[in-house]
Amino acid sequence: GIYHTLLGGAGSAALLEEVLAMGAKRVLFFGSSGALDRNLIGGRLVIPTAAYRDEGVSYHYLPAGDYVRIPTAGRLAEILDSLSVPYVKAKTWTTDAFYRETRAGMLARRAEGCAVVEMECASVMAVGQFRGAEVYQFLYAADCIDADSWDKRILGRMPEDTRARILAVALSAAKRLDADESSAENHPAL
Repeated sequence: GIYHTLLGGAGSAALLEEVLAMGAKRVLFFGSSGALDRNLIGGRLVIPTAAYRDEGVSYHYLPAGDYVRIPTAGRLAEILDSLSVPYVKAKTWTTDAFYRETRAGMLARRAEGCAVVEMECASVMAVGQFRGAEVYQFLYAADCIDADSWDKRILGRMPEDTRARILAVALSAAKRLDADESSAENHPAL
């Protein structure tokens, strides 16, 4: 199935709870993020490996800690490799606050290996881990906050060919994940 989630961790987590309650076992999220480094070009795909918890939802699902680890990152990377889709693997910074990324915060997160900032990853990963579901996510770099002023780049004006390419990647990855599940159901572990 396909659904359009809400913007932000709380709304995305609530919808994920509903989707999981309806029986979903694997969910693939994809969406925009802000680059923390001007060298990460607009439209570049990022597979999060861990999400910095600068939001509130994840603390209701997992013990306190700075990062939510993303155990599904490796499998998603394998899928994108098999599709010959270029990407980078990196940490992400999940925040609740629109337009409140400070320079000090950006520098601190970047020093820890975060390549992007977004508003859902830590939240949906925490829900998935708590509920025992596989949650996958990839992001694309849209705007950039690594500058003296915000650089909008492709945020809100993504070229149609880029939009189509990212959707095609998501659909292809979802098919592979569905095939993984079908294979597991047909060949249970002995």
